[in-house]
Amino acid sequence: MKSKQQKLEEIIFKTTGMKREPNETFEQFEARVKAKDREIAERATQNLNAAKQMYQYCLDNNFGNGMNEKWGVKHFMLIEQALQSDEQVLMCFIGLHNYISMTKHDNNFAYAITNKRVIMAQQRVIGQVVQSVLLKNLNDITANSGLALGVITIDTIKEKFNVCVDSRSANKICEKVHEVLLSMEDSRTTQPQVQIQQNSSADEILKYKNLLDMGVITQEEFEQKKKQLLGL
Repeated sequence: MKSKQQKLEEIIFKTTGMKREPNETFEQFEARVKAKDREIAERATQNLNAAKQMYQYCLDNNFGNGMNEKWGVKHFMLIEQALQSDEQVLMCFIGLHNYISMTKHDNNFAYAITNKRVIMAQQRVIGQVVQSVLLKNLNDITANSGLALGVITIDTIKEKFNVCVDSRSANKICEKVHEVLLSMEDSRTTQPQVQIQQNSSADEILKYKNLLDMGVITQEEFEQKKKQLLGL
């Protein structure tokens, strides 16, 4: 029967890929795992708009694999160069583009979800490919996982892009994409409400100013109402 520590080691390996070294105590292993988690969390808070950071982000989060650093950074460099001044990369991943089968695909691409669009890029020996889809033209992003491989489908109003990754990464990538998209949706719905409230307060103050000018209320009553509306 497996001990509690053995079960924990198996869970850690499944979620992080980290194993305990032969001469390492469980406490030392646990401390190393926690240190790695802190390192990943710190990197996650960094600006993802640089190519090397995007590539490292994919490695840290197991968001796709099978692409060495040299070419990975080259692919993400195309995304970095394509970014607009007010555009921010929110998450990124790596996968086989336009996947049909293991012998039919367009090789590895770099993918980034920004606050404006989905960008797909590949640096070739001769030439390059950069495609993008505005978020407003995105229907959904879904994952379909098998025993070893998973396919992420980027469904747009014009076409679908199938991206192949390993099965464990497929669900993680899809979950993170939805987290990012929902977060942006929440911020969009919250912002107008704040603006409406501000406009409403301004309208109310103007109404009481008119009453003051007409002599219906006193200056003291006006100041009191204004403070109330502004939450002072």
